[in-house]
Amino acid sequence: MTIKPGDKLPSATFRVMGPDGPKEMTTNDIFSGKKVVLIGMPGAFTPTCHRNHLPGYVEQAEKFRGKGIDTIAITTTNDHFVMGAWSKASGGEGKIEFLADGNGEFAKAIGLAFDGSARGMGDVRSRRYSMYVVDGTVKVLNIEDNPGQAEATSAANLLKAI
Repeated sequence: MTIKPGDKLPSATFRVMGPDGPKEMTTNDIFSGKKVVLIGMPGAFTPTCHRNHLPGYVEQAEKFRGKGIDTIAITTTNDHFVMGAWSKASGGEGKIEFLADGNGEFAKAIGLAFDGSARGMGDVRSRRYSMYVVDGTVKVLNIEDNPGQAEATSAANLLKAI
């Protein structure tokens, strides 16, 4: 079942690259008592994710902060080493938290996983979405029908909804 506005996020553990190497962060660490923008994407460095979707969030990070957002986070089913490299290559380091959901457990738990094996991307990938979460509860959720598009889930659209 797909998560929807009004639902609490399920408990999950992500891996992130910190200055001292990989560490774990739970949904409680990320969302408890905070206003968070969470973006889900099929994969780091993929054309739509890297060129069309993520740049809007990097560029608009201060506008989100101006609306009271504590954290902007992105998750993909890539590992934490890839996510760490993507944070640097994208200009998102220090602006966005890059959360590795390497086994797709979070994507599955919120009902937003898909099988990307037909495209050679592995059997568990995250659908493209954007959400606004307050203290662990989803307030706004945008999901793309086509993984090659980043329109409904764009930074501009989410800014308008907050």
